Amino acid sequence: MRSDDFFSNLEHHFRSNLPFVAYRKPNDSSVNGLLQNTKTLFSTQNFTESGFVFSPFSDSHTTVLMPLEQCKSLSCTLEVEASNNYYQNRVEGIAHNKKQHLNLVQKGIDAIKNAQFQKVVLSRCEIVDVSENQSISVFKRLLQTYSTAFVYCWFHPKVGLWLGATPEILLSVSGSRFKTMALAGTQAFKDSLDVNWTTKEQEEQEFVTNYIEAKLKPFVDGLKISEPTTVKAGNLLHLQSDISGTFNTDLQTVLKHLHPTPAVCGLPVEKAKTFILETESYDREYYTGFLGELNLKETTSRNTNRRNVENNAYSTVKTVSHLFVNLRCMQSNNNQALIYVGGGITKDSNPEDEWQETVSKAETMKRVLLS
Repeated sequence: MRSDDFFSNLEHHFRSNLPFVAYRKPNDSSVNGLLQNTKTLFSTQNFTESGFVFSPFSDSHTTVLMPLEQCKSLSCTLEVEASNNYYQNRVEGIAHNKKQHLNLVQKGIDAIKNAQFQKVVLSRCEIVDVSENQSISVFKRLLQTYSTAFVYCWFHPKVGLWLGATPEILLSVSGSRFKTMALAGTQAFKDSLDVNWTTKEQEEQEFVTNYIEAKLKPFVDGLKISEPTTVKAGNLLHLQSDISGTFNTDLQTVLKHLHPTPAVCGLPVEKAKTFILETESYDREYYTGFLGELNLKETTSRNTNRRNVENNAYSTVKTVSHLFVNLRCMQSNNNQALIYVGGGITKDSNPEDEWQETVSKAETMKRVLLS
């Protein structure tokens, strides 16, 4: 399908107030869409269905499913033209919640020093006024700007409109084999990946890696974990370790033990989560939840010679899932955009530095929202 037709379909579905999701996986040129044919709010409890899943940070909200059999599928190829244009005056209007966030971070540091937990991820919601609802236009700009991220536009009339460009894989599954990552630590990209990481940042990334390893070990075989490397996501750098292996259980069990990770919650997870729910001054909803393709069928041919049609019979069909943590995201509400940003707090955190980290992360959305 031509890209103009693809986006026209999205616009028409959105104006009809019908659920849809459009997305592009990292380093891919194909943009996919699922257009649900009714306004029914479907959900999943056991993650055995096929479709696109949108899951919240906590179970106070519904894990929404757009079932494959209830949707029209479409796709297009989009040429990426990387853009580095920043909007002007990008920190205007945010001073009013700086003090609130500094106080929140200090509470987290104090709780860590009082041995309540080792790490907690604390966040805030920043409201930006926009002139009109320009969701599809913003989605296009996200696609052009963040080629290495999972970029999406998700809408359901009973939930709302969400857009994002997230660098973090929660889980990628093909058959029984899986890949995930431990991602933590943040600093601004300044023309080089050769950077120094503080003890605090290295410790934060190690927390996440060790937690994922401990959670997955009972359910996987052949667990492999790489050394941390520096990766670029938009205008930010992170520390990342790649993790892979083979499941010996079902997807629901793995997700139950893996989400939320310390990268979006803290360590120990339950104590940090309780602190977040009691102390943060807003409801995260689907921020720091996860989303993506669930149990789709993928055919792989072992025939590398396209002319040798007879050997096309030697192909395999695998069930694949590609799930991403919902970071660098925003929710659109009338003429306002709600931008969600946060950061990992440890005993060595500095409130002012943590505030500046959230400002940098907010730019991921603002550079496309206000450009």
